[in-house]
Amino acid sequence: MDTVYQINEKLKNMISSLLSAQSDNGAWYFCFEGSIMTDAYMIILIRTLEITGEEVMVKNLVERIKSRQLPNGAWKVYPDEERGNMSATIEGYFSLLYSGYVAKEASNMRKAERFIRENGGLAKSDWLTKMMLALTGQIKWPSIIKILPIEIMLLPKWSPITINQLVGYARAHWIPILICSNLNKSFGKIKTPNISHLQESISDSENERILEEMQNLQLYFKNALKKLSESPEVLKKKAFTKAEDYILDRVEENGTMYSYFSATFFMVFSLLALGYDKKHSLIQNAIQGMKSYLCRSADQAFIQNSPSTVWDTALLTATLQQAGVPHQHPSIIKASNYLLSRQHQKYGDWAIKNPDVTPGGWGFSDINTFVPDIDDTTAALRAITPLARTENLFIEPWDRGVEWVLSMQNDDGGWSAFEKNTDNYLLSFIPFKYEDRVLFDPSSADLTGRTLYFLGEYTTIPKESEIFQKAKEWFKRNQEENGSWYGRWGICYIYGTWAAITGLKAIGVSNDDPIIRRAVKWLISIQNEDGGWGESCASDIKKRYIPLHESTPSQTAWALDALISVAETPTPKIEQGIQALLSLMEADDWRCTYPTGAGIPGGYYIHYHSYKYIWPLQAISQYKNKYDI
Repeated sequence: MDTVYQINEKLKNMISSLLSAQSDNGAWYFCFEGSIMTDAYMIILIRTLEITGEEVMVKNLVERIKSRQLPNGAWKVYPDEERGNMSATIEGYFSLLYSGYVAKEASNMRKAERFIRENGGLAKSDWLTKMMLALTGQIKWPSIIKILPIEIMLLPKWSPITINQLVGYARAHWIPILICSNLNKSFGKIKTPNISHLQESISDSENERILEEMQNLQLYFKNALKKLSESPEVLKKKAFTKAEDYILDRVEENGTMYSYFSATFFMVFSLLALGYDKKHSLIQNAIQGMKSYLCRSADQAFIQNSPSTVWDTALLTATLQQAGVPHQHPSIIKASNYLLSRQHQKYGDWAIKNPDVTPGGWGFSDINTFVPDIDDTTAALRAITPLARTENLFIEPWDRGVEWVLSMQNDDGGWSAFEKNTDNYLLSFIPFKYEDRVLFDPSSADLTGRTLYFLGEYTTIPKESEIFQKAKEWFKRNQEENGSWYGRWGICYIYGTWAAITGLKAIGVSNDDPIIRRAVKWLISIQNEDGGWGESCASDIKKRYIPLHESTPSQTAWALDALISVAETPTPKIEQGIQALLSLMEADDWRCTYPTGAGIPGGYYIHYHSYKYIWPLQAISQYKNKYDI
């Protein structure tokens, strides 16, 4: 079949389908699907708080968790993960037991228990899982957590280490955990399963090494606190009050903390630890907010960690216009008005290090009002720019958004997701897995690239500006030897390299520049035999490109978009990629649901249900527009 005909038919059908799926308020609601963690934690919370009337939800979540279990008894966080994931397996096993609907003696549970034992026991789980286990009385609070004093809340700005040197989404989890660990609280019930027999000790040498590192940290805290005038008892009381205030100040209108399910889970336990009754309105509202994150897809229901409504709506609004839907179209105007209603007016944690700019960003989810991020902001600005330029609409919000984005450029020239200059590696000796990507918010290729793309294509900032030159230098310093870049919030090197190439091209970097040539050469070198591209989530863990050996729609679209941006005429590699993408758009198998979004390295990956529309639509639109087919 003729490629031009195929592309035109795909565009027509996809545009029609998307426009008909738009909600009355202008948004698009697609599921944000992660691992079983959120499902497991919802069951654990319902059972721990003895919440009644939720058996339908519990049964649905149990069915999803059971459906994800492997023949060897384990659970994975991405399909090609080797054998299984310890944290996911512990969470799945414990939550199924706690649900009351699966017997410990069932064959699938015996297999799960065997997998946990054979792979080192509860001690081999990641930190959030350990915290859940401590909260439910399965393990003692790890000594390396108890060494972190709640008094860290009081360390002043001049201190080399403060709580604000963790990125906001890390603080939102750690502060509730510090409250519980410093109070040595757990919340086991009579009906709480006991899986403590699966605990295996960390080796003595490893434990001693970690404790020695942490004791050095504790010594630092003690010396820093000596400079504060009050008695230890007064300081501790003040620290708990400050931690409680921190939490209460970050509760969204739907009752969740920071708009995240996982942070809210730990918030509920911290409030209980502080003496709140489980019937208190804060806890009840939190539970209602968490329940609202339930999403149904096909025949399964699952809990989203944070619905992706603003992100999906912004990307779709911009991409539909790129695909030929006029900016005056009622659907575009409706979507733009929705996005404007979600622009932030409040000062959030981003203002701690960037206090002198007016709020103007956008967040990820529909109910997010004070946790903006660079990605959502540039996506929303792209969506409303045509109306701002041609109809003189939204000028003031657009200006505020651009000013906020510019103000968030890091001193190193790049952009990070949530906060500015949040990369204090003095804290890296906290023995937290992947701490460089979880505790901090350094500049990344994906954020920096897409920011440059927006600023270069949609604003009048001169190409020779210092803003762009600093960013280009950041890319030079951070390019891998093979020519790629690591992308933090997607999978992974394809993602970062796509964002880098398209961003650099948008600010006028020549195709002949070595930084572009090397990146293009790398992208072509990893093209699959079928013409598409595919990368494993394992890349995010091993910090090097790991091929998936199959092509996915999102990753094929990203690679194509990058190659199209540097080619004046279609190359054979681009043509092969287009054919692969058109074929993938007809597919309905695991390649279309493989997670291409990243959350916690090694622990949480995301299948965005919107991505099979957004990125293929963008790539084939770019192909059609640039080559005038």
